[in-house]
Amino acid sequence: MSPLGIVLFGVGTAGAVLIGAPLVAAAGVGALVWGGRILAAVPRDAAPYQVAADSLGEPWRSYVQAAKSSKSRFDDVVRSMTNGPLKDRLWELATKLEEGVSESGRIATRGNAITGAIGSLDTVTARAELAHLQSQAGPAPSASRAETIRSLEAQVAAGDRLESAAQQAAERLQLLDARFDELVARAVEVSLGTGDSDVLIADVDGLVNDLESLRIALDETNVASGASGAAGMQLPSAG
Repeated sequence: MSPLGIVLFGVGTAGAVLIGAPLVAAAGVGALVWGGRILAAVPRDAAPYQVAADSLGEPWRSYVQAAKSSKSRFDDVVRSMTNGPLKDRLWELATKLEEGVSESGRIATRGNAITGAIGSLDTVTARAELAHLQSQAGPAPSASRAETIRSLEAQVAAGDRLESAAQQAAERLQLLDARFDELVARAVEVSLGTGDSDVLIADVDGLVNDLESLRIALDETNVASGASGAAGMQLPSAG
């Protein structure tokens, strides 16, 4: 019922009257024009997140490639099935699984950014300087030396948090990629009539949900790093 929608309804109705259409029919034309405006205003689903695997370093590149490969093999299994309700059901799962591939790409992008950030922090040098200052600080270090120690400790702690986040994300994503392969095997069983499609549906939902949870956890790592002053660095978001 926006002003533009009302104007379009009126224009459509008036145009139909001018060409000799009955009033009821003219109102119908106006309604169709108005309806077209409504459909145009309905938001479309956002396109799945895509990342070029070659733009990532290892191990993130391999994880993205593995997820895409598993999804392709899942599609091949469904494509080989005889047309029918079961095949349609698995095609719906393939669409759902595409969300998992998208989440895997987001996670790999975030992990790759974290890995790059770790390198820029140079915690090796910071640790060495910190150890040297602490060994010479004595029981009552000067104010400037104490402040330098606190700064180095914060830099080292930030690096440790990021390294831990990257390692956990890599291990978790590796496991989830293995579950992608497991889903392909289950799909083969279902296609041959020896597997349970309900179990496959639950497994696909579980994998996608776990990938989303991991991606959210990495996003929260970004927030925590910024809040704690991790070298004043905010990691880029993956969409």
